[in-house]
Amino acid sequence: MTERTETRGLFSRLPQINPVWVLLAALIVAIIFMNPGFVEPTGYMNFLKRAAPLAILAAGQVYVITSGGFDLSVGSLITLVVVGSSMLTNNDPTATYWVIPVMLGIGLGTGLVNGLVVCFLRVPSLIATLGMMITLNGLAFMWSGGAPRGYLPDTFRFFGRELIRDVPLVRFIPVSVIVLIVVVGLFAWLMHRTNLGRQVHAIGDNPVAARLAGVSVNRTRITAFMLSGLSGAIAGILLGGFAGVSTDVGTGYELQAITAAVLGGAQLLGGRGSVPAALGGALALTAIFTLLNFLGLPQPVRQVVQGLILIAAVALAMHRRKQTGT
Repeated sequence: MTERTETRGLFSRLPQINPVWVLLAALIVAIIFMNPGFVEPTGYMNFLKRAAPLAILAAGQVYVITSGGFDLSVGSLITLVVVGSSMLTNNDPTATYWVIPVMLGIGLGTGLVNGLVVCFLRVPSLIATLGMMITLNGLAFMWSGGAPRGYLPDTFRFFGRELIRDVPLVRFIPVSVIVLIVVVGLFAWLMHRTNLGRQVHAIGDNPVAARLAGVSVNRTRITAFMLSGLSGAIAGILLGGFAGVSTDVGTGYELQAITAAVLGGAQLLGGRGSVPAALGGALALTAIFTLLNFLGLPQPVRQVVQGLILIAAVALAMHRRKQTGT
């Protein structure tokens, strides 16, 4: 009995690896097996470029999920950012320099409104952000007249499709990958190295106890929604860069972001979440979509797989939560 206890204690002291990284490694091996060219810089850099908007979105979504909520409005926010940017730039390259700050402000403002509705009107986040999703979609269609107009100038599309060349070892780095590293790094630092992250985890675990401990629950929740809105605006800027103007460019991204966060171990009831693990979830989800494309499977199959992954990830998370008694 003593030896078993000592062995268990030894394993508990070993570094714990999030299963999402094991899954990602297995998927990457499968991609390389099907497409050996993936090991070339062009292969894995284009993969990271495609994953960047979802990874940034998941990094913001994990704040809301960890605090005990949902944000279903980010997909529509992406669409509004892309459509709105094309309308405001009006084919003028110099307009990019004020349009991008405006779009980032719209993202923060959307998150602020979501947070205020949830905190002060006591509307469940699922309903509040669903209403915001419908509102933003309506605004995008009203603004564009129901069809995309104009185009995004090269100065705007720079962030989504431009490459920095002559980089040692990797030859080139997409600007979107640099944006990904900066944004996810900042979000990870805020979540895991500042008081904000501790407060987000505290209110997600037990908001009553957090309030009694002196945590400003409403302010923390509103901040979480604002960070999610900011991530949606940044993702929209990147998607506008390499996808162009479309009225359905953001469709489905809200559920993909939730799936990525949950795949990384975030608990839908709140109290646990990790930005690096959400990044791993986004990369794993992108890898799954890449494999499905290699297999030549249609878009509906991708949606079925995404739904099954979300169900399985939540079921596994609930099982582990029950086992640990938290």
